[in-house]
Order: sequence, then structure tokens, then C-alpha cells
Amino acid sequence: MNASLYNILLSDLLWVCIPVAFVVMIYVRWTADKATLFYALFRMLIQLVLIGYVLTYIFDARSPYLVIIILSVMLIAASVIAMRPLKKAEKSLYIHAFISILTGGLFTLMMVVFGVLDLNPWYEPRFLIPIAGMIFANSMNAVSIAAERFESEFGRGSSYIEARATSYKAALIPIINALFAVGLVSLPGMMTGQILSGVDPLIAVRYQMMVMLMILGSAGISVAIYLWLLSKES
Repeated sequence: MNASLYNILLSDLLWVCIPVAFVVMIYVRWTADKATLFYALFRMLIQLVLIGYVLTYIFDARSPYLVIIILSVMLIAASVIAMRPLKKAEKSLYIHAFISILTGGLFTLMMVVFGVLDLNPWYEPRFLIPIAGMIFANSMNAVSIAAERFESEFGRGSSYIEARATSYKAALIPIINALFAVGLVSLPGMMTGQILSGVDPLIAVRYQMMVMLMILGSAGISVAIYLWLLSKES
């Protein structure tokens, strides 16, 4: 490979659509849901194209106000999406999700920005926005799993303590599995991207350690806060 990173042509992306096509066929056949997966794929494509242009503008502008706006939009979107699996999502639950992801995510983000990386300036968008995205997204997924499981457990008659324990454990399963698998089964995104860009693997490993720790910390705190807020309603 002569270049440090392969240039992916849009036409070449069609190859990876082949396994996706199998998934779509299986999903539609087994679930009888003909809309959700197509809608999700459509949104993914549109959102990624748009964010590509937006990030190009933000990286050039280097404005802390724009960065804060982007982070705010990410937090609100994460809070709304996190409640999607619930059968009955009341307004208060969206507020709980927002507070949870904001608290756990922002606390962890500050540790990374001001402690681990010591960014100068702190709002350096090329670092801050991707890192915040990873933190908020994983907190969102963990809160979403916890919310769905808590609704299910509490609905079938479990006590708050029992539902909380089951929900918290379930929410952290994907992250704990990732901790077990990293380096053996998978080379995650941050590490893979840096290695493909020509970074020393030992340096890439340190960044991946940071990513794994910040994901566990932000998700674990966010879920704990969400479940604690539910105790006020139970």
C-alpha cells in the first residue's frame, strides 16, 4: 500500500451492500417489518453525507460556539433515540435520558479533553466532536438497553431493586464483551483507523485504551443516573 490510507470510491461501497442485502431480506422475512431497516439505512446515508459537509465547515471555522451547538444537537438526538425501544415513553423519561447522557457523557468528556489529551484549544473540533460522538453514542445505547429492560422487568412485577440490577447488567453486556474481545477478536475503530493512517501500533493501543475506558465510564455512569432517576417515580 503506497498511501497511508486507501481512498474508497463511492462505487466500491456497493460491494459491502451485498451482505447488507442478505440482512435486509432476512429481517423483512422474519419480522414482517418492511420499513424500519430501510428507513434506518436511508437516514444513515443522508446523515453521514450531511455531517461530512458540516464537519468540513466546522473544522475550518474553529469556533467554540459552533462546537457547543453541535454537541447540544448530539445530546438531544441521543436522548430521543435512546427512548425509541420503549412501548410507552413519557416526557419525563426523555428528560431522564437527557440528564443521564449529559451528566455521564460530559463528565467523561471533560476527563479526556482536559486530562488525557489536554487539548489546546479545548474546543479543537477535529478531536472533540469525534470523541464526544463516541461517548454520547455508547451512553445512548446503554441507556436505551437499560430503559427497555427496566420497562420489561418492572412491568412483569419485579421490584425496583431487582429490575435495576437486571437492567444495569444488561446495559453493560455489549461493553463488557468488547473489553473481553478487544485485541483478540476485534481491533476497534479508533485503533484500526490510526493503524491504517500509519500511526505506530503502540500509540494506537494507548488511544484505544482511552476509548474503551471512556466508553465504560460514560455508559456506566449514564445508566446508573437514569435508573436512579426512575427510582423517584417507582
